Amino acid sequence: MKIYDELLTRGLIAQVTDEEEIRELINEGKATFYIGFDPTADSLHVGHFVALCLMKRLQMAGNKPVVLLGGGTGYIGDPSGRTDLRTMMTPETIQHNCNCFKKQIEKFIEFDNDQAILVNNIDWLLDLKYIELLREVGAHFSVNNMLRAECYKQRLEKGLSFLELNYMIMQSFDFYHLFKHYGCNMQFGGDDQWSNMLGGRELIRRKLGKNSYAMTNTLLMNSEGNKMGKTAKGALWLDPSRTSPFEFYQYWRNVDDADVLKCIRMLTFLPLEQINEMDQWEGSQLNEAKEILAFELTKLVHSEEEAQNAKNTSRALFTAGTDISNMPSTEIREDQLVDGVIGIIDLMVECKLTVSKTEARRVIQQGGVLLNDVKIDSIDLVVTSEELKNGTKIRKGKKIYHKAFMNN
Repeated sequence: MKIYDELLTRGLIAQVTDEEEIRELINEGKATFYIGFDPTADSLHVGHFVALCLMKRLQMAGNKPVVLLGGGTGYIGDPSGRTDLRTMMTPETIQHNCNCFKKQIEKFIEFDNDQAILVNNIDWLLDLKYIELLREVGAHFSVNNMLRAECYKQRLEKGLSFLELNYMIMQSFDFYHLFKHYGCNMQFGGDDQWSNMLGGRELIRRKLGKNSYAMTNTLLMNSEGNKMGKTAKGALWLDPSRTSPFEFYQYWRNVDDADVLKCIRMLTFLPLEQINEMDQWEGSQLNEAKEILAFELTKLVHSEEEAQNAKNTSRALFTAGTDISNMPSTEIREDQLVDGVIGIIDLMVECKLTVSKTEARRVIQQGGVLLNDVKIDSIDLVVTSEELKNGTKIRKGKKIYHKAFMNN
């Protein structure tokens, strides 16, 4: 199966501009394509992971990726999918985040021997002159058409700043610049970027009289139509200091039955023949499919060793008194105890298992918290320093495990 048909079969393609031309380009390994990553945090998250997997698949098929770090567009902020203005970041924060992204991306994409290019749009966007940009680029954009774009339309009621209105122009200029200077003939991105991508394609046509291509990947949604990759603590990060390998593993181990095969198809590099056989699985076999999904993705993001550790810990947690060394953990300091103890409600908040004492109290009263595999029946329970020095296992609900500890 050629790469374009494989992407279709895996459910990765959402929209394309010129299907037959794109099919031929990427099947023959003739695409020089870019995907942009705006440095909104100091780590990539699972939404970026979908794009990285697509980039890796296309590179394996002989196409050349251009990884674009949005050091310049990060000054503005993408309004897509937002109901409010993004927090303005300092130049130092933007640069730090770009450096973090670069380290993570290099784990997925091969840059040796000119197999891929990494660029930062700060290198050309900050040098643009305002009047020149208005004349040379702004003249090619219809504000009426821009406001019909989904990324802007949803913001009009609450207010769209002039700053954000410029984002489409900046992203379009990126495509134009990469086409002109790097021979980049195609742009890929999430389906929420479609309007911005068409803007770049049209700018290339108007300025250079040449054709270029755009394709969006399917956003990772669950069977209920909600974006996947969100946890009780926020985004599912690729940085192990923000989301531990165990937490990352557990997220995928606990996806709904209806989503597991779709995730395996979209995100893993398992052969389609093997995945098609799994389509017939049901009941307890779906738990095995979830373990396969969790292991494969944790191996890709962290390492095979971390994946195996997470798998062993996950299985062990279903048995009382087992090893908890790889579990997500929080260190409790001596000054957080009163008379050598800490209340279970305070402990849950400190471990970020709940966002408030009220929530902790409610979960305990509903019988949803176990301490060292014993259900807690009192909100007044206290945990001693000695117990914490031995490591205290807390379980919230059926799926969330955490270890609280004190150093001896």
